Amino acid sequence: MLKVSNIEFSYLKEITIFKTSFHLDRGKNLSIIGESGCGKSTLLKLIYGLYDLDKGTLFWNNNEILGPKYTLIPGMHFIKYLAQDFDLMPFTTVAENVGTYLSNVDLAEKYKLINELLKVVELTDFASTKVKYLSGGQMQRVAIAKVLALEPELLLLDEPFSHIDNFRKNSLRRKLFDYFKLKNITTIIATHDSTDVLSFCDEVLVMKEGKIIEKSTPKEIYNSPKSFYTASLFGDVNEISSKYFNDNKEKKMLLFPHQLKIVPHSKLKVTVKNTYFRGSYFLIECEYENGTLFLEHKTAFKVNEILFLSN
Repeated sequence: MLKVSNIEFSYLKEITIFKTSFHLDRGKNLSIIGESGCGKSTLLKLIYGLYDLDKGTLFWNNNEILGPKYTLIPGMHFIKYLAQDFDLMPFTTVAENVGTYLSNVDLAEKYKLINELLKVVELTDFASTKVKYLSGGQMQRVAIAKVLALEPELLLLDEPFSHIDNFRKNSLRRKLFDYFKLKNITTIIATHDSTDVLSFCDEVLVMKEGKIIEKSTPKEIYNSPKSFYTASLFGDVNEISSKYFNDNKEKKMLLFPHQLKIVPHSKLKVTVKNTYFRGSYFLIECEYENGTLFLEHKTAFKVNEILFLSN
């Protein structure tokens, strides 16, 4: 189990991570989401042991995670951290990169593991290709296989799919998260992609300005966000007064576009301003007396068409 207890950190005088606490059970997948600069990457580096804490403690099981003041080589051997720069050797092959830190005592076992991991990251056909000839997305997949080769107990991933094409990303995610579960690897992933969060993770931390503002399951975070900020991390969101939905107590409601429906008549009268084709549906941008809102519909509408909406 990972135990993060009241940690604080600052690069200079300004605090970057504020009194952060949470725990994560062995074998679970945790996503950290938040806007750029909120502290996601810094938190991963602290958990790995790259920086010294100002306050608090970090433990993996009974092992305290210490920073460079206490360790000859920063980083803990039972944790692997994949940063956004890949740390690959460009003039050696893909297979050689994946097996960089593996023992040569049993070569058959070594190559078996390399081939297994290349299959997971869908690079079997590139085993003999030098890394310098790969695309950015292919390099990212090599880097993922390289950290998995050492079979870490805790794996920290910083935007691990950011360079990978969408057509391959979904398949790769499924294979990787299945592999994490198979090997009982505890994973923390810092990401901007809501698909990583909703489809594959057991728990979610929402960060803002160096603080954890929400922690729950993906389903709970998505269905009941506590703030507009949290909801907006999952896409377009509407902040609408409940007075439009026959509520006697006026309060702010957070509704995603798919949660609004068109009805014959209601208090919420809107005017269509734009229509965006999204493949299986249209995203309709509308204006009403208090601003702009979005809804999803299977058909398009003309500009300036009047609609009535309900939830």
